[in-house]
Amino acid sequence: MRIAVEEGAAPREALLSLYRDHHRWLHAWIRRKLGCSHRADDLAHDTFCRLAEHHECIELRSPRGFLATVARRLLIDDSRRREIERTYLECYAEMHGDVDSLTPERIAEAAQQLDRILRVLRHLPTPVREAFLLRRCEALTHDQVAERMGISVRTVKRHIALAYQHCYVLAGE
Repeated sequence: MRIAVEEGAAPREALLSLYRDHHRWLHAWIRRKLGCSHRADDLAHDTFCRLAEHHECIELRSPRGFLATVARRLLIDDSRRREIERTYLECYAEMHGDVDSLTPERIAEAAQQLDRILRVLRHLPTPVREAFLLRRCEALTHDQVAERMGISVRTVKRHIALAYQHCYVLAGE
C-alpha cells in the first residue's frame, strides 16, 4: 500500500482506505496501552493526522506495524507532556497550596509568568525564538519547522533546546 497526501484523489483514497481498514484496530491497541477510550480516540486521530501531514509517498508493507510505530511515538510525546504538566502542578501546589481553585491572584501570577517568558523569548536570537514558537505554538514537527525555516532538523532541535534552557532558568528564579 502506498500512502501520500499530495494533490489528487488516489493518495487521499489510500489514506481513507488505511483509516477504514485499521482505525478500529489502532484504537483498540492504544486503548489497551492507556486504559482510556477517550484518550485512545484522540491519539488514534492524531496518528492519522500525522500521516496526512506527509507529503512524500510511503510504501507500507506492514500498515499496522507502521501505525503502531507512529502511535507509540505520539504516546511518548503525550506522556512527556503530561509528566511536565503533572510536575508543574505539583510544584505549584507545594509552593502555593490548592491547585484547583482559580483565583484572581493565580490568574495575575500566571499573567506575570507569561510576561517573563515573553521577555525571555524576546531576548533570544530570532531563529531560536522562531523555531520555538513554530514548534510550541503552531505545533509543527521538527521536520516541518526545518523545512519552513530552511535549516536542518538538528539545528531546529538545538534552537528549541536553547529556548527551553532559557525558560527553565527563568522558572528557577
